[in-house]
Amino acid sequence: MPRWRRNRGERVRGQGDGGRLDISHPRLDAADLGAELGARATLVQFSSAFCAPCRATRRVLGEVAGMVPGVTHVEIDAEARLELVRALGVLKTPTVLVLDTEGRVVRRAVGQPRKADVIAALGEAV
Repeated sequence: MPRWRRNRGERVRGQGDGGRLDISHPRLDAADLGAELGARATLVQFSSAFCAPCRATRRVLGEVAGMVPGVTHVEIDAEARLELVRALGVLKTPTVLVLDTEGRVVRRAVGQPRKADVIAALGEAV
């Protein structure tokens, strides 16, 4: 079971901002995600092709996004978006980020989440 954690004041290498990206309060937009942000929150899932927990995570996040008005689920192929993966420090799939309305990462978890845990993590974003 994944542990949801808040972002810490870490800094990692990334594109833009002189090769550095502050992930203490990273902010993603529609161009980064390839999709529009949700009106209340966005669930971002980093997946890989042969990841069985990623398929289950896709189902759980899709169900939660369908249940909670204004919440969008966006799945990103980690292999196709290595620059973003590196900038955000994604090391394993599935990794799930919860974004608020402005695209700031408010929660992060690695591994297959339970539906109740996703709903609880959304509480900080909405």
